[in-house]
Amino acid sequence: MNEPTKPQRGIQALESTGALLEALVAAARPLPLNSLARDAGMAPAKAHPHLVSLQRAGLLSRDASGNFEAGALSLELGLMALQRLSPTGEAEPEVLALAQATGLSAAMAVLGPVGPTVVRLEEAMRPQHVSLRIGTVLSLVNTAIGRTFAAFLPAAVLDGMLAQESVRMAGLGADGRAAKPPKDFAGRLADIRTHRLDTALSNPVPGIDTVAVPVFDHTGEVTLVLALMGSSGSFDTTHEGEPARALIAAAHRLSWRFGAVGRSLDDNPPDSAA
Repeated sequence: MNEPTKPQRGIQALESTGALLEALVAAARPLPLNSLARDAGMAPAKAHPHLVSLQRAGLLSRDASGNFEAGALSLELGLMALQRLSPTGEAEPEVLALAQATGLSAAMAVLGPVGPTVVRLEEAMRPQHVSLRIGTVLSLVNTAIGRTFAAFLPAAVLDGMLAQESVRMAGLGADGRAAKPPKDFAGRLADIRTHRLDTALSNPVPGIDTVAVPVFDHTGEVTLVLALMGSSGSFDTTHEGEPARALIAAAHRLSWRFGAVGRSLDDNPPDSAA
């Protein structure tokens, strides 16, 4: 029989130093010595030499008020990690977990050259008539996924993309031309920006409800949108419902991973995925 793996030997002092870095990341803002030490669970006198060494190594620096913040080396390491990230690859496990946990169909879309494009779809175990397929390009006006992207696009970019609505799913008006946004469209987008969530109830696909949420990157832009879909009336589509809460939690974890500190759904680091 194989012997149990022995725990690797570490350096306790470095682990204490790591606790200070974790406390600073959790705060997502510069902190003074006393606050940083408190959040790391150590006395200021113990924390101070660690912080001095972190400054010398370039992992921390101090702002004009003397508060500790990320140093040049930390920024370089963070950028290196961000460059290696694949947003869609990172989101794949979350899409699968959402479908398994909720019993609903889960989708992921990115903003392609023609519009919001479905790049991942995990269908529910229960048969559902969901007309999405990989590669489907969605309306910016008439779908929850599309409106979620639209809410965070610059006005000039959105206006240009709306002219192409006719090539997107549910983007045609009654006259066969690009659908025009309704009068309350600006208000709808403002509401999405406030709540970080949108719903589509039995529209554009009759009998199918959708809840969609944005995922942000380190620049503050929406890098992808996650959505859950199911038969109308079969699940709670409110902001407080379990499906919406599961979506928000997944989007929060991904936004945090993509460097959206302070731009995700709140300013605290998310719990790890189960």
